[in-house]
Amino acid sequence: MTDNSDVSRSTSRVRFPRISPRAYEHPADRGAMAGLRAVPGLSEVLKSVAGLFSERGERLLALASAIRVGEKQYPKIDQLRRETAEVLDLDTVPNLFVQRDPVANAMAVGIDEPFIVVTTGLVEAVDSESLRFAIGHEMGHILSGHAVLRTILLRLRTLQHSMALLPPGALALRAILAALNEWYRKAELTADRAGLLAGQDPAAALRTHLYLAGATDLTQIDIPSFLQQAKEYEEVDDIRDSIHKLRNVEGMSHPFAVVRAAQLQRWAASDEYRDILTGQYLRRDDDAPTSNLGDDLRSAAKSYKESFATSADPLVSILNTVGSTITDTAGKVFSKFSTPRADTPN
Repeated sequence: MTDNSDVSRSTSRVRFPRISPRAYEHPADRGAMAGLRAVPGLSEVLKSVAGLFSERGERLLALASAIRVGEKQYPKIDQLRRETAEVLDLDTVPNLFVQRDPVANAMAVGIDEPFIVVTTGLVEAVDSESLRFAIGHEMGHILSGHAVLRTILLRLRTLQHSMALLPPGALALRAILAALNEWYRKAELTADRAGLLAGQDPAAALRTHLYLAGATDLTQIDIPSFLQQAKEYEEVDDIRDSIHKLRNVEGMSHPFAVVRAAQLQRWAASDEYRDILTGQYLRRDDDAPTSNLGDDLRSAAKSYKESFATSADPLVSILNTVGSTITDTAGKVFSKFSTPRADTPN
């Protein structure tokens, strides 16, 4: 981790007492979660898998194979851990472990007592404020309850190998894994927003995404050119490219770094982000999350509609046109059977 004087700059950051994760939740995350709940048999599978593994074993593995961050071990990272939990107002400061692995990565694991693992590859690659963003990202997963499903997703991947000789079970598990991966890619966008709120430094967040995309020397990177890549990716004009995009993300657990960077930078410039910084956000005490599939889909529909309407992707445009036609037709049909108004003559 590169030394950075900003590590001690915690007093200048806005704190968010009792902030609800739904205050900054990406609508795609909400929509994917609604779709996830609609997968047949998923809840039963998740309950069964959760009971097959002991979380104590996972914590013991971390204790035995990684370094637990604290006042005497990685004290600068411990400061980031505590400050990040304070800004997001987590009820409990999660434990954090540094694991030897050259691949830059971080994850929140656990169901009853989630903890965070960051790799040496990440710690050695990024500066302190970028690491703050990464830790805040994982804190966001914990605050949103993502760590629970993420842990079950990891366990299901382990089970997938042992079920390879049972075709019916393997096919069902593959479908459930596909649904979980689709949800988790969207959950990453929500956690990115939490990371930005934790550090309140869009440039640091961008540096993290630059590194994940392949940057090694930032003096060799032109930011406008980098963000232009995301624009070109989002605005493909050949339907064959649209299909390739779907195929490329099918087995991935994270969105592409370039796309994540562009999405987060747009949110950093939004009124929604500025409102949260000024204290205008939903509190956990006032939050009443819905368990109704229809309510969640409706809450995400507006954002999806706006995204589709502005997209230049030909496949998205076709789906949007077909969807609008069906919606308009359905509306006309249902209007014929709607209850007449009181002032409407019979």
